[in-house]
This record gives sequence, C-alpha cells and structure tokens, in this order.
Amino acid sequence: MKLPSLTIAGMTAPIPLVLGGMSVRVSTSALAAPVAECGGIGTIGASVIPLDEVKAEIRKAKEMTTGIISANIMFAMKNFHETVYAAIEAGVDMIVTGAGFSRDIFKIGKETNTPIVSIVSSPAFARLAEKLGAAAIVVEAKEAGGHLGTDLSLRELFPEIRKVVTKVPLIAAGGITNGFEMAEMMDTYGADGVQVATRFVLTKECPVDDRFKQAMLEAKKEDVVLTSSPVGMPGRALNTPFVRRLAAGEDMKSKECRWKCLKKCDHHYCIAERLMAAVEGDYEKGLFFSGENVYKINNILTVKEVFDQFVREAESVYKE
Repeated sequence: MKLPSLTIAGMTAPIPLVLGGMSVRVSTSALAAPVAECGGIGTIGASVIPLDEVKAEIRKAKEMTTGIISANIMFAMKNFHETVYAAIEAGVDMIVTGAGFSRDIFKIGKETNTPIVSIVSSPAFARLAEKLGAAAIVVEAKEAGGHLGTDLSLRELFPEIRKVVTKVPLIAAGGITNGFEMAEMMDTYGADGVQVATRFVLTKECPVDDRFKQAMLEAKKEDVVLTSSPVGMPGRALNTPFVRRLAAGEDMKSKECRWKCLKKCDHHYCIAERLMAAVEGDYEKGLFFSGENVYKINNILTVKEVFDQFVREAESVYKE
C-alpha cells in the first residue's frame, strides 16, 4: 500500500522520510537539498559552523529545491539563539532542536511563524514539547548515532511516547536503515514518519571524505560503541583509534579552545575538532558518529536510490 505523506505545520513532504541533521558539515546543502527534492525533509546540520555559513547553506539548499528544508540546532550550543535567528533569516522552513531542551525556542517560533520540531528521548519531554507548541516531535532512541538521551531501544521508547503525544506528528528515529523497518515503525508502532541519518552518510551526495564512508562500510556490529562527549551526554560512534585512546584514559585535551562552541564543556577533548577530523577522513584522530545498525548497510547509493529503496520496501509490506 502507498505510504502516506507527512504534514508538519501545513508543509507536506510526499515521502514521510526526514534526514537527520548531522554536524559538523555532514548534513550540508549538498545532502539536504536532494533529500528534499526526492520528497522528504532535508536537514542542514547548523551547529558549530559559523553563522554566515549556516545562512549560506540554507539559502543554497533553498535554491536547489522547492522541497522542505529544516535546520538542526543543538540546544547545547553557546550561540544557540543566534543560530536559530540566523537560520530563520536565511529562510529555513522549520527548526529541529535537541541535545537539551529549550522553552524559549517555542516563543521564537511563534514570534517568527517558524515551526519548531523537538527531538526528545522521554515521555515527559515529549508531553512538554507538545504543550509548549512543537509542530512535530522526533523520538530518538539509543540506536541513533551521535548524542543520546536514553538507553532505551526505539521499540521500547516509541510506544511510551505515542501514548502521550496526540496532536502533532510523531517521528521515529534511531537505527532505521531500510524501508521494512520504516514500515514497521509506521504500521506497528504508529509513527507518522521516520528520521534517518547514517544511511544518508553512505550516499554519493554526502560531502564527507570517502575514508569516512569506507570506515562505515567496513564497520561490523561490534565496531559501534558508546563514548563520552564534552556535551555531557554519551555519544554513539565507530570504535576508532581516538575513541579507544579516550576509553583508555589518555589525555586528549586540546592546548586551546578554538571553537568555544558549547555552553557547558568539560574540555576532556574538543568535539568540534574531532568531528571535523572525521569529515576530513582522519581515521586516527576523528570522532565518527554512527548509528548502531550501520553494519546492515553494505553499499553507497545516490539519495534518489535510497528513497526508491525505502519506498519500494516499505510499500511492499505497509498495511495502513
């Protein structure tokens, strides 16, 4: 059966598939625009990068597609509010925010008529987000790559949040790698759509270095681990030499903080520096955030091929 569309605050994505916003310089216009053009929601990872770059990437993406473009902005960022306003000024369609919870963002959304999508990992925050005016809510579980707010699996967490969110679209995120899993979350668990990140790293359009993609392609199940983050939350990443050295207790502090990006940072390493090293393909020094199920992905496709695969697989089993 044909998949339903996903409507958020009056904007409709023909395919209920959202690109997870990956910073730093992973989810750029080069990736977000093709996702939007294929009928999903394309997301710019707007954290850490300079504000002029945030605005330039959003404007470029908007020129490349008539589809929906959002910006993912971590609440943990020191310049969170400035980045939100920069994205709005650039004409972004909606703001997606997580890595902490902001009440102020909903006031900004109302003042500027910008839909706010909250990423949550608990029923309490989901209920609060809906009450404060979220246009949609993303439920992110432990299988996701990057910063995590829970140790519960998606299939444990989602039903609990589905019970309390009744008025706005609820999007499932964490470990989804194919259309069969997409259909399962929508059919069995009642998701209105899914958010996918890791699968889109392994696309031809994703602008990261080929060595980043190769590391993901070669990853086995046991190669994806939890590591610490200066943000104050655990992060899921490939078990690279840097992550192993960190786990062994080596001093990984930078001599100086060039980025000054976080509101609160314990400085045991510079996350911006390590994420940039990964984007540039430095396997020894980089922090390669990855979803738990990356081992299920064994090829690099175009964004359109990913969409075609997801839709074909999902519609072959979708019942609703």
